[in-house]
Amino acid sequence: MIAKIIYGQTCRGTLDYILGKEGMQVLGYGNTFSQDIPPKFFGSLLHFQGQRNATKNRYAHISLNLPHDEHVDDSTFFEISKEYMEKMGYGEQPFMVVRHNDTKHEHVHILTTNVNDKGQVLSLYNSKRRSMTTTGYLETKYNLEPVPRTKQEKQLPIFRLPEPRTNNDDIQGTRYYIQDVLNRILQRYKVRSFEELARLVKPYHIEVRQTQSTTGRAGVAFGLDNRQGYRTRFINGSQIHRQMSGPKLQRIFDSHKRSKLLPMHRKRLLKQIGTTYDLFKTIRPHDLKEVLKEYKGMDIELDIKRDTIEGYTIYDKSGYVFREKELGKHLSMQKRLDIFGNGDAWTEINIHSKQFLIEMQKLIREAIRTSYLKSKQKKGLLSEHIETLSFTDIVPILMESEKHRFLEKYMSSEQKHLFRKNLQETFPKIQQRIHDTETIKEKEALQGKFDLIGDVLRKGVFNVGATDGSVRHLFQALGVRYQNNKLLFNDSEKYSVPVPLGNLPFPKKMEEHVSNGFVRQNHLMLEMMIKQDVDNVSKQTAISFFLPMVFPGLFERMHPDYKRRYESLALGAYLKHAERMHASFEKSPKDYIAFFNAKGFYFEKGESGINIKSIYTNINSSYKMPKRTNLYLGSISDLETTLKQQQPVLENLIKNRRDNLKNLWAGHLMELGHYDRVAYMLTNESVHPNLDRKATIHHMDKGLRKAIQERIASKNTFKQNRLLRKGVYAIGSLLDKPTGNQEDYNGFKDELTDYTKRRKNRGISF
Repeated sequence: MIAKIIYGQTCRGTLDYILGKEGMQVLGYGNTFSQDIPPKFFGSLLHFQGQRNATKNRYAHISLNLPHDEHVDDSTFFEISKEYMEKMGYGEQPFMVVRHNDTKHEHVHILTTNVNDKGQVLSLYNSKRRSMTTTGYLETKYNLEPVPRTKQEKQLPIFRLPEPRTNNDDIQGTRYYIQDVLNRILQRYKVRSFEELARLVKPYHIEVRQTQSTTGRAGVAFGLDNRQGYRTRFINGSQIHRQMSGPKLQRIFDSHKRSKLLPMHRKRLLKQIGTTYDLFKTIRPHDLKEVLKEYKGMDIELDIKRDTIEGYTIYDKSGYVFREKELGKHLSMQKRLDIFGNGDAWTEINIHSKQFLIEMQKLIREAIRTSYLKSKQKKGLLSEHIETLSFTDIVPILMESEKHRFLEKYMSSEQKHLFRKNLQETFPKIQQRIHDTETIKEKEALQGKFDLIGDVLRKGVFNVGATDGSVRHLFQALGVRYQNNKLLFNDSEKYSVPVPLGNLPFPKKMEEHVSNGFVRQNHLMLEMMIKQDVDNVSKQTAISFFLPMVFPGLFERMHPDYKRRYESLALGAYLKHAERMHASFEKSPKDYIAFFNAKGFYFEKGESGINIKSIYTNINSSYKMPKRTNLYLGSISDLETTLKQQQPVLENLIKNRRDNLKNLWAGHLMELGHYDRVAYMLTNESVHPNLDRKATIHHMDKGLRKAIQERIASKNTFKQNRLLRKGVYAIGSLLDKPTGNQEDYNGFKDELTDYTKRRKNRGISF
């Protein structure tokens, strides 16, 4: 089911439209004193309530559309409509549901107002996202055929028109056909003129004609002509759709022409086409489309008229469409006869050109870096890896490279042999150049870590010292180690910085292995807190929230003031990630709160707005919600009651000892699709993911159940089967459906999980 929402200042035109269709049927009304009122009376009631506020978006016109061949009876369709309105926040607004049967897909129109009976505008935020989730929920509940939820990159199909006909009064079908094509074209391309629009719709047999009224008002009309005897009269754009009138389309075209990004896109294309011309000795005109697609990823169409190529049109990834003449005369095919003027000569790369040399160097550079990333035993720094590399080591990577295949495609056998020889001769030079560059970067990186450690220690971010060796926790969390009065990278001895600390003891417990991703996030977080580096805010990811789990020896010694600052930043980073993960399940602001509650987060209303807190952080640590989210949550009519309802959910998590970051981490891995790792945590560590039940069911169906079954099948010994049985009970509790005698095992008191270490200052306040 697809829902479309249109907002407007008036409702009279919409009323006339939905009530004026032949065969229309009023299914019922919502929040009116009777179901027997005439439509005209409802229109007056709706008009009166909407005019109580001066907002532009006073009224909402919603259509719910079923797929072709899907049938729903009137009473069910009315129930679907009422439930949709309730979930979307219109549960207390007056609305009318009208069913139309003028298209192949069954659909209803719902008309309501965004102004409540007090004259206030409803706070309807995230309506597009909520609408998609609500329709998905209704599809499941009423067993309707689901529609794709993800954006699909597909070519707009060329519609085939009917056989030649003499009846030219089929205006209704023509209007919907033209509306469908225009809508797709205008969504896909940033059209800048009516001439450009006419070229884009021409393959679909649509003609565009600019008109002018007696008052001088510019307009546009559309018609069909398949050149095979089927032709319709022209229909004004406003009759196709109110957003497709001449003036409204012209405003869209003008906004696209005024875009500040337009010159940047044009400049980028100039460079891309220019470098393509520099690379080739000859290009057969008909091969230009394939060459640009393979080399630069550009989509072009050759402009062919009477078997003559007059130029080309570029369909840029930005959405703009450029003609050859817009890019400058020096890029015109007619002006570059040195490349295109050799008749039917084969397309051939110029192996002696400067651009070819650049491409060859880039090819070697990418192969060297790829060999480092793909090395089975990735130890040491990139510069150390380069030192041990030979040309034969990168040959397999070169042969697999798409760019290598592209270059050889337009070479003769003799040129290919010379090309490979040149690659081998050029390799040492590029190898040395990358090695020198990386050496400088690595030295600067180690010095930067040393300087950051100095700043952290001077400002007392962590209570660590040399006497008990706890400063080693800080070293490890930044990817360095201390040895013989020197600071070195964890996995290399190539560089060092003198640090005269003497015989520095090891703390009683050190983390055995630390992921580079966590080290990088920890480095960024410390830089952000010490240097107030705003640029690093955008680089923070959700895993920064889990740093205390990865580096417990360090974060247990964090100064309270810095800890509050860290926790606030980490809450903000995790919030952005969680919002994206919840988007496909969220139908309302109450859902928004419920999904965070299930993860151990809660909301409090403060003087300056709503703040988010968590059971994993200090009670005084919080993050102020963005303005738009504040308004979104503030639209809940019973917000105070909703916030109080958080307490039992969170107390249940704490009671079951799930206020541990490991539980949240399991849910985080589940959301990212790392089902194998989650299955291991469930079966071997008895960790219960903190995640909403709806999301858990979704991931179980998506692949988690299969991963668990495969893990069970791979176990044989009695001890392993015993652990797996424990995991099965834990899995059952995910869905609140016990799968066996739970008295045999309590999944939250497993000896493999230590819940004895409780953090101080935990608590929830409302």
